[in-house]
Amino acid sequence: MPELPEVEAGRRAIEENCLGKKIMRVIIADDSKVIDGISPSNFQTSVLGKTIVSARRKGKNLWLELDSPPFPSFQFGMAGAIYIKGVAVTKYKRSAVTDSEEWPSKYSKFFVELEDGLELSFTDKRRFAKVRLLENPASMRPISVIGPDALLEPMTLDEFEKSLAKKKMTIKPLLLDQGFISGIGNWIADEVLYQARIHPLQTASSLSKEQCEALHTSIKEVIEKAVEVDADTTQFPSNWVFHAREGKPGKAFVDGKKIDFITAGGRTTAYVPELQKLTGKDAGKAAKVRPGKGGVKSKEDDGDGEEDGQESEKEDDSAKLKKGQKQKPRGRGKKPASKRKTEDSNDDDADGEDDSEDEEKVTKPKGRGTKPAVKRKPEEKAASQAGNKKAKGRKS
Repeated sequence: MPELPEVEAGRRAIEENCLGKKIMRVIIADDSKVIDGISPSNFQTSVLGKTIVSARRKGKNLWLELDSPPFPSFQFGMAGAIYIKGVAVTKYKRSAVTDSEEWPSKYSKFFVELEDGLELSFTDKRRFAKVRLLENPASMRPISVIGPDALLEPMTLDEFEKSLAKKKMTIKPLLLDQGFISGIGNWIADEVLYQARIHPLQTASSLSKEQCEALHTSIKEVIEKAVEVDADTTQFPSNWVFHAREGKPGKAFVDGKKIDFITAGGRTTAYVPELQKLTGKDAGKAAKVRPGKGGVKSKEDDGDGEEDGQESEKEDDSAKLKKGQKQKPRGRGKKPASKRKTEDSNDDDADGEDDSEDEEKVTKPKGRGTKPAVKRKPEEKAASQAGNKKAKGRKS
């Protein structure tokens, strides 16, 4: 899913091509799941005829400053993407819209045509993004509650060390917490921990001064490099674990060293056990580490504006049985309740349609042996009653 470098690539494309231009046409999708808190018609009326003054970003959020408020704000979610017709903007696998598809794309949620004919679109294939119209995005949720931007507002080394020293949680979920640092998602967290040679389950407060410095440096270097190449993954350094994160267990390697997959902070996590070792009191965790799925798949934002900020350190035990507990057989003939489509799915649906959070309705089974009432014709009812009277007469 898009993280700081991908969102920044979209912001720079807008800055380079759209500033100072008036909005002449607007199309807002009739999709209340993505278009948050305002009707498409009111959204269109509020931005039509205004000029784009600047494009701003904090963490994984982007907004357009117009010549007067309110301003369009975009929370990218799992598959949000910026497209400018005729302009190359970094595409990422999960959100890519091919050139052969119609324009604006059927996945477009926000589309504007500028006075010189240039067309800008925000698309979202999976409908976990949020598009809002806000008076002052920087002072409103979700932007107002997230931590300093990892690129624009980096902590000093001293601030970083002091902050980590207060955190009793493990380092991987801490890096994902947007309230701590904004903009870091799953792939960046794995990369910076690998580059710093820190195990993802190491407790943050237990990191040595040298480890804190290494992590501080790797965050800066990884993000700056990814932004420098406009999030074009083909230009990421060859020694990054990124290139092998989607490999299968036992077949994923970086610089000849094996990559293992575990669950950390509820997320599948790629790390190199030969180089990233648990130390101190955390060393005992090694035997209890829960293996993760091969091929790292990103969990979606939780949809409430706190992107990744609600990550739990607890493992998902929903599929586990308590010790000594036997699995209960399902009722005969009953269908299991339909499950919501998993949020960490890595592939688009085969038919290319949008995902939905709505659970499918399950028909409740009727009571055992109960047959539906059959409505009988009047003549059948009369014949039945006559038969009953004769039966009673014989009995008497």
